[in-house]
Amino acid sequence: MRTQVAIVGAGPAGLLLAHLLHRSGIDSVVLERQTREHVERRIRAGVLEHGTVEVLREVGLAGRLDRESMVHHGLELLFEQTAHRIDLTALARQQITIYGQHELVKDLIAARLDTGRPLLFSAPAVGVSDPTTASPTVHYVADGQEHELHADVVAGCDGFHGITRPACRATTYTRDYPYAWLGVLAAAAPSSPELIYAHHPDGFALHSMRTPEVTRLYLQVAPDEDLAGWPDDRIWTALATRLDRADPGWRLTTGPILEKGVTGLRSVVTEPMRHGRLFLAGDAAHIVPATGAKGLNLAVADVLVLAAALREWYATGSEHLLDAYSRTCLARVWRVQQFSAWMTAMLHCSPDPFTQRLQLAQLRDLTRSTAAATSFAETYTGLPMPTEWSTGPDQS
Repeated sequence: MRTQVAIVGAGPAGLLLAHLLHRSGIDSVVLERQTREHVERRIRAGVLEHGTVEVLREVGLAGRLDRESMVHHGLELLFEQTAHRIDLTALARQQITIYGQHELVKDLIAARLDTGRPLLFSAPAVGVSDPTTASPTVHYVADGQEHELHADVVAGCDGFHGITRPACRATTYTRDYPYAWLGVLAAAAPSSPELIYAHHPDGFALHSMRTPEVTRLYLQVAPDEDLAGWPDDRIWTALATRLDRADPGWRLTTGPILEKGVTGLRSVVTEPMRHGRLFLAGDAAHIVPATGAKGLNLAVADVLVLAAALREWYATGSEHLLDAYSRTCLARVWRVQQFSAWMTAMLHCSPDPFTQRLQLAQLRDLTRSTAAATSFAETYTGLPMPTEWSTGPDQS
């Protein structure tokens, strides 16, 4: 096959990029190694920044999101058995939206299929050749045979373990954190109308949600934690302990646990995010610890920049925005890495008593200082989207 832009990976980054390019009249082919069913059922983060939601509305992808999502105007910081509400909307004039990433992926797949343009599932990419030439090629497998997809540009949106990141020949910076999250999805109504970030001597805990009937909860554990050592009763006991507060009206809602798993926390940045005509976006270029809820939102910012750069290139022949792509994205990536690392260090229990006192000092400052709370709220609800790289007119 031949196309203008070959997109490797049908996650949020790849599918949103395909949608933006289609609106600009630019052809693309999307390759995905997994089945459609697998992609649509992958449970991932569900916190959307204010700017992400605005982008989805602008490009016509927010119909179901606006009907089914949950808008949060604040969140709760819980430490020393006392809850402190951070009013995000009052401080930052923005809010966050809870909408499961797999639900967004379903919307993006439906939008792609409506265009009639190729979206190939069970078609794993196995290599990229000639990325520094005018015609890079993606080699992929479908129906047991290898095929070639020739393109002007390749967009690597296939995650950290995909084939495009190694093909970029860039430097990868990593940090592994000394703890992991035991995450559970429970058929239980949320115990709070907003997210709860809890700092506790036993370890960090997070109360989140997916729907009014399904709760997402996390516990800090060791990176090598054996999941078999965490039966459901132990999980609920630990959550009740870490989320407890000096409030007689508080109750943790429990229910059947639908799934559970242990995920390590790490930071990864690949720099630069470009090699010739191969461009990385989303998790293929960077990973942030989940504490700051930034991964999906960073991917959206990446593809906004890349789509605008490709639109300018095809319209005028200018490579100015393409040449600025990596530099533009990385400025945001490193700012978000700093924020996510700071939140992670502040909230996760440390065995060092000195560090524990520092953490409490930071939390007290964050809940007592309007200036500190405002800075937190502005970054948590989302840095300004790259508005100079607008989504552009719909030419589809």
